[in-house]
Amino acid sequence: MRFRRISGLLLLMAGVLAVSTAPAGAHDPETPEGQAAARAFMADYEPADRRAAITGTAAGVPCVNGKADIYPCKNVDLVSVLPLSSIGGGNGNDIWGWTDPTNQKEYAIVGRTNGTAFVDISTPTSPKYLGNLPSNGGSSTWRDMKVYKDHAFIVADMINGHGMQVFDLTRLRTVTSAQTFTADKLYTGFGPAHNIAINEETGYAYAIGSNTCSGGPHMVDIRTPKNPVNAGCVSQDGYTHDNQCVVYRGPDTRYTGREICFNSNEDTLTIVDVTTKSNPVQLSRTGYSGAQYSHQGWLTENQRYFLMDDELDEQRSSTDKKTKTYIWDLNSLTAPRHTGTYSSPVDSIDHNMYVKGDYVYQANYRAGLRILDIKNVASASLTEAGYFDIYPSADGAQFNGAWSTYPYFPSGNVVVNGIEQGLVVVKPNLGGVVDPPTGGKFENTNNVNIPDAGAAVTSDIAVTGVSGNAPATLQVAVDIKHTWRGDLVIDLVAPDGTAYRLKNSSGNDSADNVITTYTVNASTEVANGTWKLKVQDVARYDTGYIDAWSVQF
Repeated sequence: MRFRRISGLLLLMAGVLAVSTAPAGAHDPETPEGQAAARAFMADYEPADRRAAITGTAAGVPCVNGKADIYPCKNVDLVSVLPLSSIGGGNGNDIWGWTDPTNQKEYAIVGRTNGTAFVDISTPTSPKYLGNLPSNGGSSTWRDMKVYKDHAFIVADMINGHGMQVFDLTRLRTVTSAQTFTADKLYTGFGPAHNIAINEETGYAYAIGSNTCSGGPHMVDIRTPKNPVNAGCVSQDGYTHDNQCVVYRGPDTRYTGREICFNSNEDTLTIVDVTTKSNPVQLSRTGYSGAQYSHQGWLTENQRYFLMDDELDEQRSSTDKKTKTYIWDLNSLTAPRHTGTYSSPVDSIDHNMYVKGDYVYQANYRAGLRILDIKNVASASLTEAGYFDIYPSADGAQFNGAWSTYPYFPSGNVVVNGIEQGLVVVKPNLGGVVDPPTGGKFENTNNVNIPDAGAAVTSDIAVTGVSGNAPATLQVAVDIKHTWRGDLVIDLVAPDGTAYRLKNSSGNDSADNVITTYTVNASTEVANGTWKLKVQDVARYDTGYIDAWSVQF
């Protein structure tokens, strides 16, 4: 369902924002869903943290035993923190990055309610604030930016005359002290816009949720960055909340070489061919079970799968507040399929996510940065590889903490922008690091979804530091949440590939869950190496996931 723009409400909401410093979330403020989300966001407002910066000799804190400084973590180290008070004030929102091609220096472009901060993070433990580009026309909770040809393109919502600011990032090369910047160009083809996407391969920007094009993508030719030109509208499906546009090289060969946009359109995934800007063609518009507010998503690098977050499904559920990631198979662009949904171990609302290699980097509000391994996405199975929780006081389906993240720096450093916390620089270590075992117990607490009547899935435990072979009484504790457990076949797979059957399918066992400890004679197996719990659902109609499991040596 789509809703018309309500101009009176726009004025009312603008007035509310003008008299309150409370931020609203990244939602369409012009539909009932967006209005409800904005009110919820207002209710969760907290002022910016007053903690001191973590830089210099206090910076570079490794994640040890689940903590880096005050922050819960797993396989992600703390590098530095610059609170909002030290980068221009306000509250935080979106973030992007730029790597200078001349010297490989790295910069964070940090959105805030009152402007855009530029921070040199080339020495990541001592980030340097270079200055602020003020918002054009007032404060806005929604600010978004992307980069093309060494220029930043910045939009903001709820400010009628904001337009698109163009800023030449090469100006940062000579900055020696913090200053107030001015834009190099202001594009005025629209006023407010909620988001912006850029296809760097074609040189087109897509302003999303503006006051033009029925809220759909407003296309701008930015091949000459300081001379942006209106290129047309995508308005067939109304309001677009966020999107990704690419030159298509995925499995649907009918569209190879075409420019395709993947739009999160409030309650659908809407795919549009925008190769001919004067005549965009909608290829499909597909809803999904559980839809509440289709927020944002990103393609896997082979363009076969699309991972999407829904910003309101957790908060609106009375029973399940776990963060959900919706998995789409795009084998056909005209008939995409929702093949599964990953459920996080923690309660939180999801926000922006980006794929890099085999991982998706998610900014999930109160749960912070969550990094998921997507190597088994073909079987609709994701696992949590690491996290860094910038909101350590509590999890929950509320609008505080991590707004967005940028994982594409060559250094491997990742930046997170917190609504209250400001700029957080971290360094993931995703090479299979295992927490030191206690009493010879190794465990994996990452959820792994078990597809209904699908292929077997595995959950890995890397065992190190154990001398000799495994014992004849190896203890294998499993915690599998699954309705009708009689559908399940469970194996323990040793490092050499030998499988030990723990449970056969009984077919008629209608009870839920497998929570038990098995004893395995594994005395012929070398202890050190990767042990796997292999689980398969061999019948239809019931679903579940591996919640946790362990091996005790």
